[in-house]
Amino acid sequence: MTITAADPNAAVNELADLFWDGVLERDPIAATIYGDARFDDRLPDYGPVGRAAERAALKAMLAEAETIDPIGLDVEGVITRDMLLLVGRNLLEALDHKFYQLAVNHIWGIQILPTTIAQYQSASTAEGLENLLGRLRGYPELVEQHIATLREGVAEGRTSAAVPVRRAIEQIDRLLAVPFGESPTVQLAQVADEAARDQVRAVMESTVYPAIARIRDFYRDEYEVHARPEPGIGSTPGGMAAYAVAIRNETTVSATPEEVHAFGIEDLDRIETEKDEIARRQGFADRHAFAASLAEDPANHTSDPNRIVEIAREQTDRAYETAPTYFGRLPSANCVVMAVEAYRERESPPAFYMQPAIDGSRPGQYYLNTYQPEQRQIHKLASISFHEATPGHHFQLAIEMELRDLPRFRTIGSKMAGVAYVEGWGLYTERLADEMGLYLTDAERLGMLDAQSFRAARLVVDSGLHAFGWSRERAITFMQERGSLPLVDAEIEVDRYTIWPGQALSYKMGQREIERARAEVSAAMGPRFSLQAFHDEVLGHGSLPLATLRREIGAWVEAAVDRAG
Repeated sequence: MTITAADPNAAVNELADLFWDGVLERDPIAATIYGDARFDDRLPDYGPVGRAAERAALKAMLAEAETIDPIGLDVEGVITRDMLLLVGRNLLEALDHKFYQLAVNHIWGIQILPTTIAQYQSASTAEGLENLLGRLRGYPELVEQHIATLREGVAEGRTSAAVPVRRAIEQIDRLLAVPFGESPTVQLAQVADEAARDQVRAVMESTVYPAIARIRDFYRDEYEVHARPEPGIGSTPGGMAAYAVAIRNETTVSATPEEVHAFGIEDLDRIETEKDEIARRQGFADRHAFAASLAEDPANHTSDPNRIVEIAREQTDRAYETAPTYFGRLPSANCVVMAVEAYRERESPPAFYMQPAIDGSRPGQYYLNTYQPEQRQIHKLASISFHEATPGHHFQLAIEMELRDLPRFRTIGSKMAGVAYVEGWGLYTERLADEMGLYLTDAERLGMLDAQSFRAARLVVDSGLHAFGWSRERAITFMQERGSLPLVDAEIEVDRYTIWPGQALSYKMGQREIERARAEVSAAMGPRFSLQAFHDEVLGHGSLPLATLRREIGAWVEAAVDRAG
């Protein structure tokens, strides 16, 4: 990785571009999802050769980044260099701790990779169709690499947890029960005509389904007996050190499990006091009585999954219309609201967001899980919509992708530096939505506070699972009682934390830093402070390490106010 530019700002941008191109080349499916079709004819390497290439690229990038003197960089150049160093060091540590051996994933695992490819890869031309078919034909090789990696983990005593393994087996059974022609991969393939779709169906029958069955048989017949009974990563070899790496990777801060756990308990106590105040305002003795009334209210439930999507669409539309008062900069379009597909709804979280394609061909997508709709309470939906969609993740990620002057590593690749900025913004906007007048009732405000409790409870449960030996049952009970979740969601959440250590911490850690930054800048500027300028500057530089945000945001807002005035 050789840099040719002499100017330090040009050099750091060149390095970021080279590194990001390498990331996409080594993970061509991610490139496809991002809308970059250059590598649509390729598959990643999940074996030792692929890992060696990743390690070599990270080391080469770090060597170059460390030679660039930060003194000669402008603000954006400093941020880019900081992020390159952070990503390189963190990902090398993750490789050292062999996270790749914990590869069973019942939500986004290798078993749904063919559907993911078909959903995002354009195959409407002859070349595009052949690229798609070639990838599907190459899928069995990925499966064998995956199995070999898991066997390495078994040999070293590092295996995935039992419940996610069992959930993955059950998910694969459901996938294989779908007739070839009705599989999500065939139905979602972006082909030109039915003759092309028939070709996809034929490859599914001859190649992909047998490979998926191979995964299922390996999990069930060979791997499951070795799956660790404890959900936490702390029970694996070197697991406590690995969890410390996971915390840094996901939050961009070095916090101990003890600090995270204590913060979660303290924040829960504060939120529950707010809930009690709202409940008494509505004539109830406490939050429990108000929540019980809402849980029993037929008007707060629906058996129609389509109604859940309709309500969410109304909420995102209202938020987008209100946003110009609080934001000077908006995404070019609002997101679309979609239901999670039936094949993965049982394992999916309540909601999630997919960012737009690079070329604008696909809008931002807000997915809602409508599985067992009668168990979901309508008053909780508003805060989810404002967090996952508008003005939450959709504003942050869609605007980030529109920052044309920044390297793609800073915009599209920013999640490599952790998701605390992204998830912290989403959680911050749940509170902001109340300032914007978006909650229509105290019940929706209680729903927002339930969501805040949920994220605070995540701090306690994630650290409890991975550092303090909590059982799955204890974690689920805590999420129900203190995280305000129904059983179905509590189980889904805890199993997600099991396969993704540290990610659940990013929400509250990020929210805390954004709120602290706002308070500090407001206090320093006094009446000159502009909330609109603050939001525009928070979103105007892409995702950042939290320390960078606190260091830079004051100067950015001051400059923005000066320009405006």
